[in-house]
Amino acid sequence: MARILVSDPITAAGIELFKEAGFEVDVKTDHTPEELEAKIKDYDALIVRSQTKVTAKIIAAADNLKVIGRAGVGVDNVDVEAATKKGIIVLNAPDGNTISTAELSVAMLLALARNIPQAHCSMKEGAWDRKKYVGVEVNRKVLGIVGMGRIGTEVAKRMLAMGMTVNAYDPFFTTERAESLGVNLVDLDTIITQSDFITVHTPLTPETKGLFGAKEFARMKKGVRLVNCARGGIYDEKALAEAVKSGHVAGVALDVYPEEPPTDRTLIDLPQVIVTPHLGASTVEAQENVAIDVAVEVIKVLKGESFKNAVNLPALRPEVRAAIQPYMGLVESLGKFIGQLVTDRIKKLEVNYMGEISTVDTSYLSLLFVKGLLQARLNGEVTPVNAMVLAQERGLKVNEVKTKDVIGYANLIKIAVTTEAGMHTLTGTVFENGMKVVEIEGFHFDLVPEGNLIVVDHIDQPGIIGEVGTILGANQINIASMQVGRKVQGGKALMVLAVDSVVTPEILSKIENVTNVTKANAVYL
Repeated sequence: MARILVSDPITAAGIELFKEAGFEVDVKTDHTPEELEAKIKDYDALIVRSQTKVTAKIIAAADNLKVIGRAGVGVDNVDVEAATKKGIIVLNAPDGNTISTAELSVAMLLALARNIPQAHCSMKEGAWDRKKYVGVEVNRKVLGIVGMGRIGTEVAKRMLAMGMTVNAYDPFFTTERAESLGVNLVDLDTIITQSDFITVHTPLTPETKGLFGAKEFARMKKGVRLVNCARGGIYDEKALAEAVKSGHVAGVALDVYPEEPPTDRTLIDLPQVIVTPHLGASTVEAQENVAIDVAVEVIKVLKGESFKNAVNLPALRPEVRAAIQPYMGLVESLGKFIGQLVTDRIKKLEVNYMGEISTVDTSYLSLLFVKGLLQARLNGEVTPVNAMVLAQERGLKVNEVKTKDVIGYANLIKIAVTTEAGMHTLTGTVFENGMKVVEIEGFHFDLVPEGNLIVVDHIDQPGIIGEVGTILGANQINIASMQVGRKVQGGKALMVLAVDSVVTPEILSKIENVTNVTKANAVYL
């Protein structure tokens, strides 16, 4: 009989499912790391929420462990890499709190519009001040949604029903999907300048951290109201506090913070700001849903049945894994690379397999490409299991093209991403000593896809390399290597620099201001 250890509190419904399936369940929610390490060898499954830290040391001691179930979305408290290396499946429950978080976002938006918390507190103190708490209707107002995943989509449905015009920004959301929902697909600038309300539903990534700062707040409509039930840090809280004090931003509703619990109360203490202590998933239904969802999938794993919601590698037939193993890292790196180059809305994805690699089942490689592509924007939310689902939610499909014909290489993998502005391409291959990118945007390269890269589009003219190097040197950024691709002298060219440290947006802006430079992107692999 399989044994299951529940080391964080979950609802009784999940525990009962384990018992009904015939498994032995032990519930102990106050382990020290040392205690868990000592006893984990006796269990086939471990169920956690966010409290238990499943470290590499604990996983190393887990001689019989087959599956770790996280009753929630994030798995940052589980060493997924260590679990994968040991063959332990890691599951989560990504859908259980979708409605709960969407409903909280709607509730926060309505409370913000009508000053409900402030009026409530006023009455509790004995006042009757109707004039002070005059609000605004949401009907016929413009709502800007940043991020159209599961939660953003559910918010859009609800606010459309309340008469709002919904503008949505998501680089991976297709026009067709937007039309089917009844939302307008717009750029981020439109969200900033035309919204009466803005709500964010995106993970916290290097691209989304501080996505809205002082410049963005200044360009918003006077009287705009902002909601964040996603991740703390998407709004620059210091700049937002100033925008609220000035009256430009009429109000803010927050459920998440850069530091939790928050120690800086500058923004929180403003009377125009509504706050809750990270209650997105805190409903009876959500708590039960995540417990049931994770229990159902863990039971399937223990019974040898097919399962979903794994955040590490799903099972592959041995012969397929052997054939595609050398290319796994390549296709994911190509996805991450081009995902950071492309800024326009994506319309079409294509993967070309050329050479012997075209003769095997490459569907998992295409999945890893999509994972890398989406991860460039969605960060840790994307796994090999949910990558295709997240793509389909945004209306994206991958077209595979295969041919045994190839010139100059044994195998090539070329990805093509078509956007509203045109097509972007990237081609790579694998050698005995590693992987290489051999083509970027039609230019020939011999580049190892790793580390910190700067990709500079420019017109081939003397002095550009020197000016770019001077900017980097002045900012103490060392250049490890440099390659330039061009087709004709004086025409379009592409420069790729490998550097030893992260490049800030301010430095990229300086590079883009160099004469004859048209664009500069930072790529982190």
